[in-house]
Amino acid sequence: MRFTKMQGAGNDYVYVDCFAQDAPSNLPDLARKISDRNYGVGSDGLILIRPSHVADARMQMFNADGSESAMCGNGLRCVAKYAYDHHICRRERMRIETRAGVLAVSLEITGGLVRLVTVNMGEPILDAARIPTTLPGERVVDREFEIGGQTLRATCVSMGNPHCVIFVPQATDALVLGLGPLIETDERFPQRTNVEFVEVLSRGELRQRTWERGSGETLACGTGASAVCVAGALTGRTDRRVLIRLRGGELELDWREDDNHVYKSGPAVEVFQGDWPD
Repeated sequence: MRFTKMQGAGNDYVYVDCFAQDAPSNLPDLARKISDRNYGVGSDGLILIRPSHVADARMQMFNADGSESAMCGNGLRCVAKYAYDHHICRRERMRIETRAGVLAVSLEITGGLVRLVTVNMGEPILDAARIPTTLPGERVVDREFEIGGQTLRATCVSMGNPHCVIFVPQATDALVLGLGPLIETDERFPQRTNVEFVEVLSRGELRQRTWERGSGETLACGTGASAVCVAGALTGRTDRRVLIRLRGGELELDWREDDNHVYKSGPAVEVFQGDWPD
């Protein structure tokens, strides 16, 4: 099986071009094996680039633990770059199908290759039942809750997958690595959740660390950054347009008032190609 390793702000996945070859079998098992950073290629998960009946391409995504996820913002940017650079679709505006819906992307081209991708991430879901979370309230905004012997304040947002955003003075290892997995699997999040620990540097700039559902801490999370942008504005901590610094790079987010959609811009990089034995 031919594969391509790609990363967006350090959020790295193994990509399989299903336009050029048949889709592999037993995808959850393959995702676990190929993602292993000691015995496999090493990645945050596996993404298949498939033909679509309703868009230019379809993204199918599996986390490193083999669970399937509806969306990945950084992964989507890389899918768009691959589709353009490898001549699947040579348009600077294209549409990518995901389990969270069909999303529009705009490409910035330099020297015939994609350098920067802007994704229309769609409207944030704020209804607690649809996120889903059983934390009290129709909307969970700056809601106090206790976990691991600590009291935190959570803002819950879905960007096609669930996020629990927590603003903190400092995003320490004790929070991210200690409380992150506890929150991910807490019964108040019936489908588990991604967890963002966020430092507010100014009204237009934040620092984010993410404990990602099914993958552990990752260097970046695009849907997470989108959720953070929304949570910052909802709680009055930030403007609707922000720069978010992640461990793997920077993303620009804009929650626009005219259409209520979140727009995310950031890099997409092809790292290397290889062959994985059957």
